[in-house]
Amino acid sequence: MLPSGSCLIEVCMKEIEGIWFGVACDNEKVFATSFGSNEKKVLQGLFENLPVNARFQRREKGSALANRAIVLLKEVYDGKGASSNVPLATGHLSSYTQEVLKAVSQVPLGCVTSYGEMAHVVGGSGRAVGRVMALNPFAPIVPCHRIVGSDFSLCGYGGGLDAKEKFLEREKQGYKSKKEIMIDDKRLVVFPAEFALERIRKKGKR
Repeated sequence: MLPSGSCLIEVCMKEIEGIWFGVACDNEKVFATSFGSNEKKVLQGLFENLPVNARFQRREKGSALANRAIVLLKEVYDGKGASSNVPLATGHLSSYTQEVLKAVSQVPLGCVTSYGEMAHVVGGSGRAVGRVMALNPFAPIVPCHRIVGSDFSLCGYGGGLDAKEKFLEREKQGYKSKKEIMIDDKRLVVFPAEFALERIRKKGKR
């Protein structure tokens, strides 16, 4: 259900350098983002993540928020640290989903962590975290591509494992060791993205 007094949701798409970026938002918050090489699939991804009974309209010329979100999508896609942030509409999602998305958003650029490590922070199981990641409505702004298996295997990714690998390749920062970050007074262990990329090179599989 849409929040009381919310506006019509606009759906805006833009192709940049062969990749389609899409955003669904009202005047205040972003409800869904999507990206890919196929316009129809990106559009479908947006529609699948809109709130139930949402009123929406596709627009060729997006609002200031829609355009800002698309710029952010391209920056994240290119492996750059996001230079801006956009408000995400999560009120229609379950409290657990909100917690997972919030925590995943704090995994730093150039780092990965496991589904199990994330579960230590947000509760539930690694599989529960994986289910939320599989339905992430804000990819790649909420960087679910930075969540990997406990052995650094890439595991599932909606955009495909090739895309996940390429994200990590673009994002690597030359880090050498793991570190801890604090999320709501809980410690999350994160590792260099290179650990996952090195596993691919050694094992020959994701």
